[in-house]
This record gives sequence, structure tokens and C-alpha cells, in this order.
Amino acid sequence: MRARERTASVFRAAIRRMAPYVPGEQPQLGTRLIKLNTNENPYPPSPRIRRLLANDRGLLRLYPPPRADELIVEAARLYRMPRAMIIAGNGSDELLAMIFRAVLGPGDRVAYPTPTYSLYDTLAQIQDAHVIGIPWRGNFALPLEELGRARARLTIVCSPNAPSGTWTPSVKLAALARRLAPRLLVVDEAYVDFAAGHALDLVRRYCNVIVLRSFSKSFSLAGMRLGLAFAHPEVIEQLIKVKDSYNLSRLAIAVGAQALRDAAWMRRNVGRIRTTRTRTEAELRRLGFEVPPSQANFVMARMPGRDLAPLVASLRKSGILVRYFATPGLRDAMRISIGTPAEMAALLRALRTLTAVSPGAARRRGPKSR
Repeated sequence: MRARERTASVFRAAIRRMAPYVPGEQPQLGTRLIKLNTNENPYPPSPRIRRLLANDRGLLRLYPPPRADELIVEAARLYRMPRAMIIAGNGSDELLAMIFRAVLGPGDRVAYPTPTYSLYDTLAQIQDAHVIGIPWRGNFALPLEELGRARARLTIVCSPNAPSGTWTPSVKLAALARRLAPRLLVVDEAYVDFAAGHALDLVRRYCNVIVLRSFSKSFSLAGMRLGLAFAHPEVIEQLIKVKDSYNLSRLAIAVGAQALRDAAWMRRNVGRIRTTRTRTEAELRRLGFEVPPSQANFVMARMPGRDLAPLVASLRKSGILVRYFATPGLRDAMRISIGTPAEMAALLRALRTLTAVSPGAARRRGPKSR
């Protein structure tokens, strides 16, 4: 037996079988690329954070508070939620991992509409859980009846959804929560600050609802790795049991608290992104793409029946990164993060050139109008 095979044999069969989650390309610092592939905010975080980082308060010498107290206090104030109903994580990804660890064992069912955030698949494989993927209905409407019939131990709805950017109204999520009770419903709201509404009120009304939030998108803190989960106190108590003792650094806690104190800065940047998003959607449609109305800081552009891998590769050669998913049902699509107006103008110029010379482009655009 080869050394590699002997080493692999000590790991669980579920781990040996699974493919790892593959994040979007992260170019090296200094690389001259327009980066529109991982949904980062193109604008800087609050100036309060820069001042905090410039002021050495000895943050790194001592272990951090296990419950991220300063951050939780500010989250409770901003979102008007009792502290006992909030837990902080190393990004909402860690909070998802905590939920999967706490709820799912081998063979347990987890259900979610597809296509969606592919990390859910990875986390389910780690737990050796059984995935029930239910296709979204037309225009990415929630398949409420099908999710209810699945009777999964854990159900997840990403709203706004990745990669479509579409949003599910809270009235639909409330109906699903009632149908699933006492089984858990997770509403993944990583992009919700860019949307028309949110589901945070459901946490107060339903004991089986968990709402996740992220600092990566709207607060411009993707590199800091911060997230929040809101749920009934008894749910939070169970999640604490599977949390790493010191899962957030003192620096992350202090930065997150400052970001929450300056939510007005975040909202201004969100407004700028929304404006650019509306213009980008309109221009992409003029180029012949199908674009579902987005409520996130990205858009999904499709050309049904055409594999967009060559187009994405051509954009890469032009110095522009967008996200392509080589999976069934998404090969005809690319996900485009909303950057600055200048970055989006560069993207659209490149697409006009590339789609003008691609097969079928003229047919998609139809006859010219005067």
C-alpha cells in the first residue's frame, strides 16, 4: 500500500469521498485585475475602523472574550434583539458549520432550494448527511410545499439567494417555518442589507428559525471574517456547545463593534451599490443576457443553452474576474459582483466586444432599431 493510501485510510469515508469547497479565485496582491467574482464590497469600511487599527490597545496579548461581548452588545443595540438571542462567528460560514455539527448526523436529512450556495453541500458531506436539493420554482420562487414535504431535520433558504440574487419575502419564510416546526429553518441573509426587506422578525415569532448575517458584504469586512446568528435562546445555548472556545480574535471583535456603531456608513455604500446594480442589470439585458432582478451586491447573467466558460475565460484575459460555476444548471450563467461604476463600465465595454464577435450574438440582440 502506498504511503498516501495508508494516510488517507485513517480519515472517515465521508471525508475521503467528498470534494472540497472551491472558493472564487483570489489573485495575489498587486495583480492588476478587476475583481468581480467573490462579492466583496468595492468601498472601504467605516473610518472608525481605520482609527481603531491605528490605536494600539494591546488587543492581541490576551485571549478574547469567548462570547465576543463587545460585538454582541452592539449587535443587540442595532438589531434590537436580546443578547441571549445572538451568537458571533468567524464569518457566517463558521456559523453554518456550527449549525450542521449541532443538528446533523450520518443519514440525517438537510433540504434547500437549488441552485444555491455550494458550501451547504460541503458541510452536509462532512456530516455524512443526506441532501435533499429541491429546484427553485420559476423566477426563483420558494418551493414551499416541496420543502415542507421533505421533512428534513434542517432546512436552509439563502435569501437573497446566491448565485441568482433573488429574495424571498418574509411572509413566505414564515409559512415555511410554521410547516417545519419544530425542525429548524435557517435563513441565510448574508446579502440582505442590499435587499428590500429581511426576516429578522421571524426569530422573535418562531423558536425554530435561525437568521444569519455577515459583515463581509455590506460592511466591507470580508477579510476580517465576522458573522452573526440570531435565534431563540435555547437554540443559541446548543450552538455554544459546538463553538470553538475563542472563535473570534480581540481585533475582530473590536472591528465588528465599530462597524455596527457606524451603520450609517454601511448604508451609504449599500445605496451606491444598489444604484450601480440597477444600471448594470439594464445594460446586461441590452447585451442579450437574461438577468433575474437582484437584491444582492451581485447579478447573475445567463445565456440559456450556451456554456459561458469561454466567455468567462476571455474576460479573465481582459483583466476582469467574474464567477463561473461548472455545474449542471449553471453552465449558461456567470455571477458578477457589483464593483465601482468605473469597474462596471470596464466590464460592459469588454462584454460588448466579446458578445459582438461571438456566435449568435446578433440573433440574440435582434434587429437594430433607429
